[in-house]
Amino acid sequence: MQFNSIEFLLYLPIVFLLYWSLHKSIKIQNAFIVLVSYVFYGWWNVRLLFLIALTSLLSYLSGVYIEKIGTAEKPIRFITQKSIMLANVVVNLFILCLFKYYNFFIDNLVGLLDVFGIHLEMRTLQLILPVGISFYTFQALSYTIDVYHQKIKPTRDVIAFFAYVSFFPQLVAGPIERATNLLPQFLRPRSFNYQKAVDGMRQILWGFFMKVVIADNCAGIVNAIYDHYATVSWQLLVLGGLMFTFQIYGDFSGYSNIAIGCARLFGFDLMANFKTPYFSCNIPEFWRRWHISLNTWFRDYVYIPLGGNREGRTKQIRNIMVVFGLSGLWHGANWTYVAWGLYHGLFVAFHRKGGWFDRRNAMTILTTLILVVFGWILFRAESISQAISYIGGIFTLQSGMSFAELSLSSIQVIGVSAFILLMMICELFTEDKAHPLVNLPTNRPLRWCIYLLLVLSLLVFPGKSETFIYFQF
Repeated sequence: MQFNSIEFLLYLPIVFLLYWSLHKSIKIQNAFIVLVSYVFYGWWNVRLLFLIALTSLLSYLSGVYIEKIGTAEKPIRFITQKSIMLANVVVNLFILCLFKYYNFFIDNLVGLLDVFGIHLEMRTLQLILPVGISFYTFQALSYTIDVYHQKIKPTRDVIAFFAYVSFFPQLVAGPIERATNLLPQFLRPRSFNYQKAVDGMRQILWGFFMKVVIADNCAGIVNAIYDHYATVSWQLLVLGGLMFTFQIYGDFSGYSNIAIGCARLFGFDLMANFKTPYFSCNIPEFWRRWHISLNTWFRDYVYIPLGGNREGRTKQIRNIMVVFGLSGLWHGANWTYVAWGLYHGLFVAFHRKGGWFDRRNAMTILTTLILVVFGWILFRAESISQAISYIGGIFTLQSGMSFAELSLSSIQVIGVSAFILLMMICELFTEDKAHPLVNLPTNRPLRWCIYLLLVLSLLVFPGKSETFIYFQF
């Protein structure tokens, strides 16, 4: 079930009303969340519920047994807290890699051996990629690792834990929550808060504006240009890169806003996932503002365990490149994602504090945005060769098809650009807020005029409905 579907618009208010009718019992509320989350996830493919249930069960049991062994008077030989933690990590990563990367690795291995004259017959598997598997797997793994490091006590409430892993607002595209933040919220009573619910609705509205009006309208332009990247003019190639930059932001940040807003309707506070990333003055700052939950996950569970910046500059650069390479691969089984990750890793690795790019001004922000745009060209391309051809077409001032030949209207592009400008201005002036609709005018008619204009924009200027980009990750 997608947020931008009629089914979800009917589903959400029904779930909301039933959920708060059960407010007298936290256990029943949690069980209800598990039920509606599994319905939400099973809407795509009911068979995939087995995987999320297995991940939840293994992670729950790992926490229980890590605690049990730590307090046992006579621990079992060869079974330690660390071995249980590692076993759960390995099993869950194996499941992730099997469904997401098996065919990718097999195809590349066969291709590599062919280069050396070794012809190997290896079959790929016809596997369905489970929606959001990277998100809920990482969320479950963080719990086990945090229990092992004693950052959180393991819970014995299996229903609350299953609700933590499967909580439907952020199940398929994040934010990737930590057990230290979200799990305790399932273990304490929740009461309806009108102001929190109103704020949640505002954030949902802003998220739909970003997705439907910004991202989906950009998508039509981007798809047309990328479908003909070899034969369009360099100006259109630049336009395609810029439009995808705002498409992916409107799409993913829009999803995060809807997810966080929905969670607030049910009395939960999720972590922020974006903080005006396109106003960053350097690439490291961009990554402190973009997909914050993933960036901090890799920092805490990969970068720091590798040694972080504690072992000299050379190893620090190695650690950064490993993290960004893995971050790119996390996004999908394609070398373009790895190249995109390493591209950003290079800028982060060689960034020097006190340099020109630490000065916040129009030039550093614009330069950083240009670097990000070229990164997104890599990300959007279907192959490395397509990315090279696309970027090459820009630098060689490629001539080719025009707007009209692509059936693109200049009015369409101007209209989308105007909405993008409006979004960026709103975010610029509310940079320190959770979302731009936090502090609306106290004057009720004026406030409702803003609501009405946003709703009308959704009805009058919707782009062609697109699946959320990060659902595939």
